[in-house]
Amino acid sequence: MKKSLINILKFSLFLGIGLVILYLVYKHQNTAYLAECGLRGIPESECSLIDKVIQDFKGANYFWILLVLVAFTLSNISRAIRWNMLMRPLGYQPRLINSFLAVVIGYFANLGFPRMGEIIRPATISRYEKIPLESAIGTIVTDRILDVISILILTAAVLFIEFDNIWSFLLENGSFGEKLDTLQRVGFYFFVCVLLALTAFWIFRKTLMNNPLFTKLKEIGLGFWNGILSIRKVKRIGLFIFHSINIWFMYFMMTWLCFFAFAPTAHLPMVAALIVFVFGGWGVVIPSPGGMGTYHFMVIAALSIYGISGDDAFSWANIAFFSIQLGVNIFIGMLALILLPIINKEHKAIRTEGT
Repeated sequence: MKKSLINILKFSLFLGIGLVILYLVYKHQNTAYLAECGLRGIPESECSLIDKVIQDFKGANYFWILLVLVAFTLSNISRAIRWNMLMRPLGYQPRLINSFLAVVIGYFANLGFPRMGEIIRPATISRYEKIPLESAIGTIVTDRILDVISILILTAAVLFIEFDNIWSFLLENGSFGEKLDTLQRVGFYFFVCVLLALTAFWIFRKTLMNNPLFTKLKEIGLGFWNGILSIRKVKRIGLFIFHSINIWFMYFMMTWLCFFAFAPTAHLPMVAALIVFVFGGWGVVIPSPGGMGTYHFMVIAALSIYGISGDDAFSWANIAFFSIQLGVNIFIGMLALILLPIINKEHKAIRTEGT
């Protein structure tokens, strides 16, 4: 009962954070929208950003939204295949359907608790494929390291391609730069805390090594480390690289295709989709359920570089965000929870020789 209460409180906390950020973004855009209505001579009583968003959802071209969902599904398939390739060197050969559904459940879990999917995904595959949890988590760490490298490369490419536009935007929007400075300070403090923890461990290492609990944690850590190092033994490296690229190419396609679903963004060039995609990617990194609020903030900033008004950018962000969350992560995530026990009723995990 106590554990359930704690989980409910955690869920409420992170959901609350996401909703507060989303509300603050809405409040800022609503103020700007009301000011724009005033300039047009439209009474405030007839000017509602919520009504505009609803109308924009109704007017969206759902053919393009469907293609966005297809691209997201293809990226998840590539992620599942890449994950399997990381697990095979450990001596395990999970079924692709299990890996795919575990990936989807991971995204579903992220809606409740930021980064919870990084635990739920390996826990799911561990349950149905009999893989040690610590080894499965190790492969997730490798998976995420590859993602970090990918988004850093894309960020560098964006800065190289559109440096002038981005720099002009930062100069004209000092408040945005201040918010980025705050995030940088938080990152610095986190780094200092990690450094202090490592220093304390080094000082008291002899005492810790004689502790039975530490010995058990060391065993778990070795399994975890083996999972991380599995990338060194991946076979068919060309296929591994292909799926690593395809994951992020499909993410980019999701942004670009979604431009065509909404009239005010349909004219934007492909490079704009790249900028919005990278900005949105960093928005998802910030802890909130699935990037709620933070994704909106970053995407609105990126779209403003290309002259999209705040209210239209807010509508597009909602269309892009909620079509994925409702269309895939929630619906298919819940479906995966139902299907996994059924399709694995008589499944026997396959072991292979680790290399």
